[in-house]
Amino acid sequence: MNLSTPPANSTADPESRSSSDTRTAQRPLILASGSAYRKELLQRLRMPFTVEIPDVDESPLAGETPMALATRLALAKARAVAARFPHAVVIGSDQVADLKGTPLGKPGNHLRAVAQLRQMSGQAVAFQTAVAVVCLQSGFKEQALATVNVKFRDLDDEDIENYLQAEQPYNCAGSAKSEGLGIALLASIDSDDPTALIGLPLIRTCNMLRSAGIRLLGAPSGSGQ
Repeated sequence: MNLSTPPANSTADPESRSSSDTRTAQRPLILASGSAYRKELLQRLRMPFTVEIPDVDESPLAGETPMALATRLALAKARAVAARFPHAVVIGSDQVADLKGTPLGKPGNHLRAVAQLRQMSGQAVAFQTAVAVVCLQSGFKEQALATVNVKFRDLDDEDIENYLQAEQPYNCAGSAKSEGLGIALLASIDSDDPTALIGLPLIRTCNMLRSAGIRLLGAPSGSGQ
């Protein structure tokens, strides 16, 4: 899936909010992601940005919780691209489906997607979507986590097969696209940041971009390249 929740945990470098950082309004904005879903979501803010794909190993660490994994990878992605573009404001994000403490990532193929949806049938799943904003030159770093609690309907094998053949969501954590036909698999969604389930929590992202000195309303319109 491309995720009521406890308040998002966020941490910020104290220097990141200094008055001198208002100059970052002119800094280039980069989305550190190869996800078409995140690119489309960021385009909704009508700001010019570019896309760079981070080179990050997304394997979970031993004993790492889904929440910790998503948070670590979002920051790692932002930092990997920021190292190449230290003057830019860089957004990194990651999403992990959390089924009773077990992380469920992107299935990658049909058989794994079938297995994931069978596991999630009738279950409550927490989609952990983390976002990080980094600018090395200004010293800015801030992170936030959006948890979306999703209840799946009881799914039979025909439901699962018909859905997967129709939408083929093999690059989506949790094997379903809530913004598409995948909504028919769900009984309920509980979220305070609606776009988090698609892959980028825009409310939290906007808050962090403001803190980084990026002016959202009134900025020149544009889209990611």
